[in-house]
Amino acid sequence: MSRVLARMSAVLAALFLLLLPAAQAPRAEAAALDPFTGYLMAHFTGESANGEQIYLAHSRDGLTWRDLNNGAPVLLSTLGTRGVRDPALVRSPAGDRYWIVATDLRIASGTSWSDALNRGSTSLVVWESRDLVNWSAPWMINVAGAIPGAGNAWAPEAIYNQATGDYVLYWATNSPRNGVTKNRIWYVRTADFRTFTAPQLYIERPGGQGIIDTQIIEVPNSVGGYRYYRASADGHIPIEASNSILGTWTSLGNLAHLGISNGTGGGNIVEGPMWMQFNDRDEWALYLDQFATNRGYLPVTSTNLGSVNNFRIRSDYNMGASRKRHGSILNLTAAEESRVLARWPSTTTVNRIQAYTHQDRYVRHANYDVRIDPNVSPAQDAQFRVVPGLANNSGYVSFESVNYPGYYLRHYGFDFVLAANDGSSIFAADATFRQVAGLGNSAWQSFQSFNYPDRHIRHYDYQLRLDQITDAQSRNDATFRLTS
Repeated sequence: MSRVLARMSAVLAALFLLLLPAAQAPRAEAAALDPFTGYLMAHFTGESANGEQIYLAHSRDGLTWRDLNNGAPVLLSTLGTRGVRDPALVRSPAGDRYWIVATDLRIASGTSWSDALNRGSTSLVVWESRDLVNWSAPWMINVAGAIPGAGNAWAPEAIYNQATGDYVLYWATNSPRNGVTKNRIWYVRTADFRTFTAPQLYIERPGGQGIIDTQIIEVPNSVGGYRYYRASADGHIPIEASNSILGTWTSLGNLAHLGISNGTGGGNIVEGPMWMQFNDRDEWALYLDQFATNRGYLPVTSTNLGSVNNFRIRSDYNMGASRKRHGSILNLTAAEESRVLARWPSTTTVNRIQAYTHQDRYVRHANYDVRIDPNVSPAQDAQFRVVPGLANNSGYVSFESVNYPGYYLRHYGFDFVLAANDGSSIFAADATFRQVAGLGNSAWQSFQSFNYPDRHIRHYDYQLRLDQITDAQSRNDATFRLTS
């Protein structure tokens, strides 16, 4: 019976792919033959109610990111733990298939990290698409089930191996081996992400040192002397190189000289390394998840991966409204980019915030202070993108500065400032508001604080504050209108 059901499942899956809209299917030739014009990031956002699902972000330059689908998840896991983390985006060499492979894990359900590590899911969750926008129902593959004592299957990645004509799918599993229980990297080979070989040990560090979060990038031009480079999280962020995915790898060093580690030696503690090559030049970014400070990704870049001393920390980046955790980036062709942006637009609008009681005045920032002024110059000081709330994207909004991307209106000591998003939960809460009917005029709007729901945004003596609203004057002062 199980074989019959398996065959029926395979037939239904094949029918689903055949029924996907043919007009949106990519051309048959390799996607790499078409110029890349943009970037797509798949990621999760954290341990909030829907944070452990599949989110997408788009970039034109590889450093400035915008959330797609208005910051809402684009795929939800309905299997296993009903949550996914660490998504990997995979494109076939012909550009006619795409997969998302993710960790089956939902800490938000109440699972402890100890349970997840030692008694968690040994399966991965997979979606498949022909066009990058229409995705199959998810399925699970129990890749670590055959590993004795396996407690988990975390942080999957996959890369096409030209030497064997299939994919190397690798991940971290915590299990006992030779008397030591720790995370090691294992791999299987697969052609379709449904059937796979028996798991084989891929990377093991000496002694009790575990390793997770390995990601490999292929560098066809061999800049730096090797074809493949990989980064991992194993105490530091080591960079290794090889000319064969399953061959011998050479250690090039780590990023400790930048004050970056995975926990050994302090500094900026990160995990989840994520590679990206810039479309128009021989330069690479390695995004690192600043999980210890809850700030999401930080990029370091290099023009020669053959030397770790070539990496430098970037400050000219903007990760968008949501916190982006451990994911992967796919370089997009013009056709792919057009389909993705048509399917999941980011429809945030640019607005001014007009005061009800002084209708010639608008909310503006000046030297990072926030007030209401007439005749604002430069005009961009009074322009904001209304984006999904940083602390809650359902029914709440945040206000991102147009001329200071990544800076938001937030209250601090009940005064308002324009401040850079530091990725913390406190910042997100201080910068999140519920839009409600205007307290002084229901045709206008008022904005209720997310973390102080008994207070609203108001102006007092032209300064913006977060106050309790107790009388007619304060109701009027707490009333605004968003104007395009």
